[in-house]
Formats: sequence, C-alpha cells, structure tokens
Amino acid sequence: MTIKRYAHCSHWGAYTILVEDNEIVGVEPFEHDPAPSPIIDSVREWAKPDRRILQPMVRQGWLEKREKSDRHGRGSEKFVPVSWDDATDLVASEIRRVSAEHGNASIFAGSYGWTSCGRFHHASSLLKRTLNLAGGFTGHVDTYSIAAGPVILRHTLGDSAACDGKGNTLDTIAEHTDTLVVFGALSPRTAQSEAGGLGSHTLEGYLKQMAARGMKIILVSPLKDDMPDWVGAEWWPIRPNTDAALMLGLAGEILKAGRHDGDFLARCTSGSERLLAYLDGSLDGERKDAAWAASITGLDREQIATLARRLVDTRSMLTVSWSLQRAHHGEQPFWAALGLASLIGQIGLPGGGVGYGYASLGGVGAPMNVGRSPAISQLTKPIDSFIPVARISDMLLNPGKSFTYEGATRVYPDVRLVYWAGGNPYHHHQDLNRLQEAWSRPETIIVQDPMFTATAQRADIVLPASTSIERNDLAGNRRSDFILAMHKAIEPLGEARSDFDIFNAIAEKLGVGDAFNEGRDEMGWLRHLYEISRSDAETRLDFEMPDFETFWETGYARVPTRAEHTYLAEFRQHPEEFPLNTESGKIVLGSETLARLDYADCRAHPSWIEPAEWLGNASGPHQFHLISHQPAGRLHSQLETGGASLAMKRKGREQARINPEDAGRLGVEDGATVRIWNERGANLATAWVTDTVRVGVVVLPTGAWFTPVGNSGLEMAGNPNVLTLDVGTSQFGQGCSAHTCLVQVEPYAGDAGDAFDIYQKKLASLVAV
Repeated sequence: MTIKRYAHCSHWGAYTILVEDNEIVGVEPFEHDPAPSPIIDSVREWAKPDRRILQPMVRQGWLEKREKSDRHGRGSEKFVPVSWDDATDLVASEIRRVSAEHGNASIFAGSYGWTSCGRFHHASSLLKRTLNLAGGFTGHVDTYSIAAGPVILRHTLGDSAACDGKGNTLDTIAEHTDTLVVFGALSPRTAQSEAGGLGSHTLEGYLKQMAARGMKIILVSPLKDDMPDWVGAEWWPIRPNTDAALMLGLAGEILKAGRHDGDFLARCTSGSERLLAYLDGSLDGERKDAAWAASITGLDREQIATLARRLVDTRSMLTVSWSLQRAHHGEQPFWAALGLASLIGQIGLPGGGVGYGYASLGGVGAPMNVGRSPAISQLTKPIDSFIPVARISDMLLNPGKSFTYEGATRVYPDVRLVYWAGGNPYHHHQDLNRLQEAWSRPETIIVQDPMFTATAQRADIVLPASTSIERNDLAGNRRSDFILAMHKAIEPLGEARSDFDIFNAIAEKLGVGDAFNEGRDEMGWLRHLYEISRSDAETRLDFEMPDFETFWETGYARVPTRAEHTYLAEFRQHPEEFPLNTESGKIVLGSETLARLDYADCRAHPSWIEPAEWLGNASGPHQFHLISHQPAGRLHSQLETGGASLAMKRKGREQARINPEDAGRLGVEDGATVRIWNERGANLATAWVTDTVRVGVVVLPTGAWFTPVGNSGLEMAGNPNVLTLDVGTSQFGQGCSAHTCLVQVEPYAGDAGDAFDIYQKKLASLVAV
C-alpha cells in the first residue's frame, strides 16, 4: 500500500500524519517548527478503540424513567446502545422539555474543555451556537487556567491584554532586559501547548538568547526545573502561595530606601497612596520590607534586599505565571507584581515592567498575530446567565443562592440539564468527591466526546464524537503565526460523527437547522472561515495570504504578526492622550471600587492575605503543600495512554515528586507507592525522590483519569483533584484555587493494582468494549 501524508495540528503543535491502509504508521513534525513537542507522536492513541465511545448510548435507568431516574446510578448503571436518530431525538426533546418547564437558564452548557484545537469543529462553540438558536443557556466566564488574574487586570489595567499575549514580546526582553525575575515558571513544558494550535515553538530560542547575553535571571518557584538548567537561573525556592508577599516586600524595600519612581506613580497610576501606606506600615502598623517578606516566604532577607536594589539599578522585567493566580487570593500576586513594577517605574520601556503568562501557553510573548483568527460564531446570546467557570459544584449544589463576581451580585440558576461537549470536568475541576455529589443533582446529563472519560461514564446520554484526525478542520488563534490545515487522516471509529454533524442533526430537530448550518457543509465552512481571515489580512493590513486551494494543499498559511512590542509604551509617554479603560484612566494601585465593596479577601490595594491552606498554617511536619501542575507528557488528560505520557508515569500511575529530606523522614524510597490524602480525598502515586522540589512540597501533575475504587473512594491513578480545594479565589475574581492545598503523605502497603486495568474493567462493566 502507498503511504499517504496528511497535514494536521493539535494544541501541542503542527505535524504530518503518515497513513497506510487507514492505519497511522508515523508522525512527522512541522517543517517550520524549531522545537516540536514530543506529544505529537501520541496522536496514534486516538486511532485505538480501547477508550473510545463507539456508538450512541443511554444509561438504562434514564432510558426507562427519564428525568425521574435514580441519578445516583450515574457511573454504575449499564449503558444501552441506541441509534443516532433515537439519540438526537432524545437530546432535542430534553432541550425542549427543560426550556419549556424551567426556562433556558436551567440548561448549563459551559462545556469547558480542550478536546480539539480545530476552529470549526470546536465542540463547545458549536454547542453554544445550537443552544443560542434554541433560546439560550447558562454559560461560564473565564477559564480554569486563568480567571482571577484577568479579572483583577481588567480592573487595574483596563483589559487583560498583559496576560493574553499582548504584553512585552520576548524578543524585546531578550534584547533589553538586564534583570529578569520569573515568578512561577518559564518552561518549555507548558509552552509546548497553545489553545487553537501552534505552528512554531519559539520559547527555547528566546531563552538561549537570554542566557547568551548573560542576563541575570532569578527563578522564584518551589520547583527548580520550572526553567531549564542550561539557562543558568538562580533558584529561589519560595513557599507556595507567598509570591505576593515577596513582591510587596521588594516594593516596600524600594520605598524604604526612597528609590521608588515618584514621577511614574504620579503621572501613570491612581491610588498609589493606599499602596504606599500599606507598604510603609502606616495603614496597619507593619512595615513590608525584606525582613517581613523573608519571614513569610522562607527566603533569605539579604537576598531580597539586594534584589530590590538591583531592580531599580538595572533594566528589570517581572514575569508572572498564570499558575500563581490559581490559588486562594490569586488576584494578589498579579496586582502586587503590577504595584512592584510601578514603584520600579520601568513599565512602558523596552525590556522593562511586568508581564503575565509567558510560557503558560506557547504563543504568549511570541510575535503577535495582528490578523483575524478563524472561528465559528456562537451567535447572539438571547439570555444573560453565567457562572464563574470554576463554580460548577457551587451552582449545582446551591440553586437560587447568590454569588458575587467583579463587584456584581448574581444568583445561581436551578440547572436541570447539563450538556458537556469536548471536555472532562473530572479532570480539571477541584475536589472531585464534592463534584460527584453535585453531579447527582441535574435531571439529565449529556456528554459528547470521543473518549469514554470519567465524565462520560457519569452521563445519561453519551454521543460519540470523532477526533480531529477523523475529520477536516483548520487551526489558528490570536497567538499563532500560522493558520494550519487539519486534514482528515483516517475514517471515524465505530459510529463516531463529527461535532458539526452531531449538532446539525440536533439543530434540525429543534427547528433551527438552516440558521445553524447556513447552507454550508464541512468544506464550505472551512473555506468560508479561512476566507474571512485572508480577506481581513489583505484589506486591513495589506498582507497577502494564499487562496484556500493553495493553503489546503500546502497545509499552512502565514499570518501577519508584530514583533518587538513594548507594552504600554504610548501610555507611559502620554497617559492623558492614551488613557486606560480603568476607573481613573491610569494604572490602579488603590481602587475606589474595591474600597466601596470592602471585601476582606480582595482589599482596595495589593495585599498579602493568608490563604486557607499553606505551609504557614500546616499542622505538623507530615503536612505538605501540593502543587498540581501541567504534565510534560500530555495536555491535561488528553492522550494519557500515549508514549510521552506513559514515560512520565511509574507503576501505571502518576509520580509524586518529593524532596529527599522529606522522603527520608517519612521512610519513603524512590519508586515506592505512597498514599496522599487530606479531608477531601485520597489517592495513590509513585514516589519520585528528587532535589528539584522544595522541602515541604509535593508535586503531582494533573490529568490522570479519575479511577476511584471501593467504599473509600481511594483514587488509584494519581488524580490530584481528589485533594484540591474547591473555593473561589475571592468574592471579586471567583477563579479556581487549585494550588492552595495541604496534604499528608505516607507509604502505602496495600494492593495498589494497575490503574489502567482498573479503569478498563470499570468501563467494561458499563458497556461492552
């Protein structure tokens, strides 16, 4: 047989799939990618039926009793296969029933997830398009990755551009910065992925330029490998969740020495007197300086004082990872970094100031796409109903209860129908045992996905969607320098259908088919979406892109980009002429809005506020701070059984990194099975004893497929979200607080079994695989 080549793209990059007789025989990286991700080879897993949903199915109890069924049967009752026609009939009738009996706000379709980077077969967007045509739904705002951060930046900078990829570009930092302080990470591990796909991974190139210049780089993180060793960064092993205290201590040290930039504060900020009063102690009687910060962070006082002087003496840049705001009071490190940068006074200068999210995704800091990215429209929202993205359990458990968000008070809807397309909350939500309880509240749950995830197992109706390699699509986003063709490489497995085809069938049964499809099929839509981007580049930017036929045959098209960007340069020079969209038109360091709201957990100025759980309130030496970060071998829970993912596991489960000093004290040897637990849950992991993690910290990556067993619910695969805290970051931002989590660790002497086998046996008990 002849080997055929198909251009394709996923969140972790572009590649070519080699196919012989409908079987994937190879994967080659994109020719223009200088640092391709090793995850690309794992896409072979999508072609395996083991964990795929292969036909439409309905939970037996729900099929018999519909909304009156025993909802605790989810995850234990068998599924009954049905035809596509019957399945779409059931879905359409449920949407109509709930809409008529309870109103459209009782349909929750936040449907957060990363199942495909395709801009057309984007499951969440197509779901929302369908439901907007059918009267609306309750959705979500912000993301699990980034919520508290953009909320506080919208309030203090006027928008979230500084954390969306429109801050200083990395080329300006590599060229102009003398002192770089990295709060969190600047790692190819996280930069290998990007929402909507990525043509070229550029971070490593910029890091090499920084190292070659001899730039002073300080890594502030509990994890030594949050930057590559070869960069030569100085590691400051901070206590988790105390970055805001370090930032404020540095700012207070600068203020104490009288070296703050008073002119910048007067011209470009508002409310600075509130922050300065907090820093010098006149507000609360406690001066914020190097000694104060050292007592909270566990870092050296002299090092902090020396860094404070250097930040003013040299061109300095602060980078703050998205991960820092995924913690209790996560607004504060983002705001405190802005306050520190304002006192230094280099915002708006090349290589100076502050930026957020570098390497949190691969496109942040790269040359910015200034064209129009392709995307299927969700159409107009007929109702205004939403929740902050991570408040799902709160919503389901507390219908009618009020909540606050960005200063407004709203009410949780009474959700009767959940429709989840292309996502897995049993991966990304916190406190999964609490989610289990909340999941029993809706009358009907529909899950549409290629994979039989833990979420799909706990559905009433499951619809098998094809993976991206089984359909045609295109990739591209506001942080990518390419639009990339995603060619269909193999035939769909089982009875799987594309997300567009599924929603088109449902829309037709809801009587809105024509408005949904607008008379276009798959290739018609791809041509249409590409042409919108091509035409915009030509007419607005005088940038020529190839026609659709050439693009589709070549597999990619370059888009217009802008490099060498300095954030807020014009504002710095002329703040009155280029005002920010804030309460004062300036950078807000003291907020009149937050002063009126008077929230204890988000004050009127950047503050250090103790989180609910941290090493400062640990009850003893057996408590550890858990960090649950993005794994190196996969994106979230996708391709968990792929080679890159398995290479990071041992004994069929996730590895928990622990410092040798802690391991010795606990009697834990490298490679031993450990039980990690707190009052919210417990799981098993394989100990990885290493000095790359700070004493008192345990690191367990996210993404293991949720595999609880027995009455105790012991989770066997190493999913950290059975342990994490499910509270909002504050009344103002309401983001997720996953990184605020204390746990205990102990050797495990029981029968650990094989997590993969346990999951497959559970799946087999629900449906013939």
